[in-house]
Amino acid sequence: MFLRNLLNFWITDLPGELAALGAACLWAIATIIYGRLGRDYPPLELNLLKGVIAIALIILTLFLSNEQLQTLDFSSCVLLMLSGVVGIALGDTANFAAINCLGPRRAILMETSAPPLVAIIALIFLQEKLTITDWCGIFVTVIGIAWVVTEQVPNSTVKQEQLFKGIGFGFLAAIAQATGAVISRAVLTQTTISPLFSAFWRLSGGVIILLLFTGLFRRKFSPQRTSLPSKKALGAIFLAAFIGTYLAIWLQQTAFKFTTAGIAQTLLATSPLFVLMIVVWMGEVVSLRAIAGVLVAIGGVALLLGFN
Repeated sequence: MFLRNLLNFWITDLPGELAALGAACLWAIATIIYGRLGRDYPPLELNLLKGVIAIALIILTLFLSNEQLQTLDFSSCVLLMLSGVVGIALGDTANFAAINCLGPRRAILMETSAPPLVAIIALIFLQEKLTITDWCGIFVTVIGIAWVVTEQVPNSTVKQEQLFKGIGFGFLAAIAQATGAVISRAVLTQTTISPLFSAFWRLSGGVIILLLFTGLFRRKFSPQRTSLPSKKALGAIFLAAFIGTYLAIWLQQTAFKFTTAGIAQTLLATSPLFVLMIVVWMGEVVSLRAIAGVLVAIGGVALLLGFN
């Protein structure tokens, strides 16, 4: 009975926080897949492919669920699409580039700078005030995640030039994703649009820009590859898009709908912890430092969930 009541409390009172953690877990799995796909496909085209697949899945979901088309004023529609242009087209492309330069574990470290950026931007533009406990939870979570992923990876082949380039792409991705998150949060709190429709408009804005840039700069980004992806590659891209874009963005928008932008983005940034669990499952040795970092980050998450 106690466990049932506790579960009901978490589901009914913390839907945004739980959605953010679910999105973080799914994005961690997708990041591992994208890390392998990035060896053969440039970030711009990979981002476009996963966006098109996710939009198709969202349209199918809306059709099967018979959900009514929600009216949205022009300015809100433009803001959601702008959120997608900044956060998805620019942010995700930069993130894929960082993954290619640094590898999944190091690249995902750069995402830990997004939560403070989101909280600051939301404080300035949305007047969202966080309590001292919330700020402590954000700080502790970020420190714990950074402690995990900054550990030197054995047998790393990342060159110094790649390292600096990857850090640059990582910071660009964090800034773009933080800005996109705040814009999306503003629309979700001021309208009755559902998270799924919000995800559709965000992805649409991102995909439109990606189509334009892929057409304009295809020769520059993939001058030697003219063949279509293999069936195996398409299957991997579909799986990564399904869990890392379709489901994860749906959960992300749910998180932004039901909790503050700073807390949502902090919980979304727990992806490195899930990546750590995945690599352990894959047979990689994990140090005491990594375990300590996980415990610190979990403590930060507990602060956010327990006192919000």
